[in-house]
Order: sequence, then structure tokens, then C-alpha cells
Amino acid sequence: MIILPQRQTALVAKQAAAVDVLSGGRMRLGVGIGWNHVEYEALGQNFRNRGRRIEEQVALMRRLWTEELVDFDGRYEQVRQAGICPLPVQRPIPIWMGGGADAVIERIAKIADGWFPQFQPGPQGVETIERLRGHIRAAGRDVDAVGIEGRISLYNTAEGDWGGAVQGWRDVGATHVSVSTMNAGLASPQDHMDAIRRFREQATSA
Repeated sequence: MIILPQRQTALVAKQAAAVDVLSGGRMRLGVGIGWNHVEYEALGQNFRNRGRRIEEQVALMRRLWTEELVDFDGRYEQVRQAGICPLPVQRPIPIWMGGGADAVIERIAKIADGWFPQFQPGPQGVETIERLRGHIRAAGRDVDAVGIEGRISLYNTAEGDWGGAVQGWRDVGATHVSVSTMNAGLASPQDHMDAIRRFREQATSA
């Protein structure tokens, strides 16, 4: 996940395309607008228009990922007779967004390919997902066009509960689940990889 309005759009598009090529078309780009105005100030970017800018940035990146030569004349972004090479395998690369504010959920419904929710499965989560789906329909899109990725932390989820945690996300309509190994008392990179492997084995057998 990157804070896109803090970055140069064409550079992000180029870097993401390179990762997509190297990974054989498995790239998903997570973007958000951030909350820390100090970071924006330090990077010489405008904190107040970040929501409007990210929508234009997404539109430009999708053109850069699908067209060999681009002319783009936006409010914040201008490109003249330029393109990136090589183009990505996926055209365009899926763009996923995080956040839970009303304006963010509406933006996700309009332009994103997926959502990283900031809650755990439960009644409030179901209500928020239904609100997202309402906005998706209002935008004239199919609800299946926007994926939902739940997150499970090994820090506060016992190994015996892994399967149930995955099922909880399935029950609320998640299309993807990620696992975080941060702060789980794992001492080495191999320990982290082994834990993820065990999690996958249990999750797929649940």
C-alpha cells in the first residue's frame, strides 16, 4: 500500500508495470490518500486536494498501463505523447484501496478494483460492506467487480482459530484473505515463512 498523492504518478505507473512483468502478471497495487499532513508538507504536496488528485492519478495510470502512447490533460496531471515500456502483463494492473471513511468508500465503489477493510468480521462489518455494495450499484458497476481482502493477524489469532477466522471473512463476502505475521514472536525470516505456510495449509483445508 502506498500513499499515491505523495508520489509522481508516471513513476508509480512505471514501477508497478515493472513489478507486474517480473511477477508474471501477479501485481495488485494498493493505494490510499493517507492522513498525515506533515508527510505531505515534507514532500511538497498539497494535503487538502489529495482525494481529488488520487482519482485523476488512477485514471492516468490505467491509460499508461494500456496504451503505448498517451496524451493526458488533467487538472493536476499532464502527459504529452509519452508511454511506458514495457507495458505490464495485466492491462490495467488492478488497483486496490484501503480506508473506511464515507468519502473513501464511495471512491472505492466508483474506481477501485478492490478494498482493504479496516475491521474484523461482525455485524458492523457486514453493514459497511453492504454500504459499499450500494455505492457500487449506484456507480453502475457489478458488485463482483470490487474484491474485498480480509486481514488476519497471527499476533492475536491462535493457531487453532485460523480456519474459523478465514471462514468468518468468507461469511461476510471477502474474496481474498491476507495474513500478518508482525509481532507474533517469530525470530527469523524462515519462521515467518513457515508460519504463513502452516496458515495456508490450514486455511485451504478448512
